[in-house]
Amino acid sequence: MEKVAHKRRIVLVPLPLQGHVTPMMHLGKALTLKGFSITVALGQLDQVSSWQHFPGYQFITIPESLPLSEVKALGPVEFLIKLNKTSEASFKDCISQLLIQQGNDIACVIYDDLMYFCEAAAKEFKLPSIIFSTTSATHKACFSILNKLNPKKFLIDMEDPELQNKVVENLHPLSYKDLPIAGFGPLERFVELCKEVVNRRTASGVIINTVTSLESLSLTRLQQEFGIPVYTLGPLHITAASTTYSLLEEDRSCIEWLNMQKPRSVIYISLGSIFDMGTKEVLEMAWGLCDSNLPFLWVIRDGSESLPEEVSTMVSERGYIVKWAPQIEVLRHPAVGGFWSHCGWNSILESISEGVPMICRPFQGEQKLNAMHVESVWRIGIHVGGEVERGGVERAVKRLMIDEEGADMRERALDFKEKLKASVRSGGSSYNALNELVNLLKTE
Repeated sequence: MEKVAHKRRIVLVPLPLQGHVTPMMHLGKALTLKGFSITVALGQLDQVSSWQHFPGYQFITIPESLPLSEVKALGPVEFLIKLNKTSEASFKDCISQLLIQQGNDIACVIYDDLMYFCEAAAKEFKLPSIIFSTTSATHKACFSILNKLNPKKFLIDMEDPELQNKVVENLHPLSYKDLPIAGFGPLERFVELCKEVVNRRTASGVIINTVTSLESLSLTRLQQEFGIPVYTLGPLHITAASTTYSLLEEDRSCIEWLNMQKPRSVIYISLGSIFDMGTKEVLEMAWGLCDSNLPFLWVIRDGSESLPEEVSTMVSERGYIVKWAPQIEVLRHPAVGGFWSHCGWNSILESISEGVPMICRPFQGEQKLNAMHVESVWRIGIHVGGEVERGGVERAVKRLMIDEEGADMRERALDFKEKLKASVRSGGSSYNALNELVNLLKTE
């Protein structure tokens, strides 16, 4: 009897933002190393044109997908709700065409949990599907809590300080006031989105880019909530032994500059690919960094044009500015001793993976949650809130880079680095989870 070949193609559907595309591409690389072929379905194909040389990767466009430019006009919640409504039918067409082209050779559709429209196509064509969460397990657990809230009652409850400070069951030290709801518009609509995101529908499992040793409480809670396997594959940039995937052009000249600096002397500052600092904040940051008398590598996406000449001169003497940096390589560099970050989840994992302690300057819900864990749970960083002011910048940098407090954080960060590296080695939690996932994909 002729042996039936395994279906080997995986369709990946990321949300087309840097923080979501990067871990999805790392997941793709990890799966190609296991023998799978990868198709990446994107609404904005032009952003990844430089990646099309990756062997085994096929890129397809989801027609009629909502352009990212709509985020500013609609706000993030309304954008995501509308994106999922407008993309469902066109994604079904994409899968239909793929099945014809690939001879039914699709093992699974793995989609970003914010791209939940994908499940309808998987269900229609009887394809297995898996949800991929690019944020922390704790953030995912918060969505499952918000999903059950009565928004009006919750807002009234949050006027009571005692209820604000009540710790969420099995998520210590998270209190109800820490739930990531700020900056997302009316709570009713955000809760609607949360309901969609945590609805597992027909999915066979959930992949999370995290490590069991970092988030064991949250992972236990999620496993109970979902009732399907939760695969912790993180940190995916190590699991995949992968190169970086950047939507922005990286300036590698900063590596040459770092080569000239003393070990652990440089503070690296990068606030992600979305948030823009105001001119006043940039100036206060520049003064504070210069007053610290420590060398710094600073990512300012609009360049240094906004700095007055006197400040530019001072910055050029003590620091180095780039529009975008090869972040993993920077954090791995022996000259880097600290990371001033917006606390996106990818940045957190990349920093911990290299044993680099952090200064946390979060801007919105998920980032604030991550910052709380860096400072209060893992104790490998400092949280800086309020207005950016040069004195505060100088103090925070010195605390991390010079004081004994910072040295203690560095020691703890190095301990976590070893735990994360152990997780992806043979017998480690992430290594085992990847093999379990591969076995699932082969048997579906």
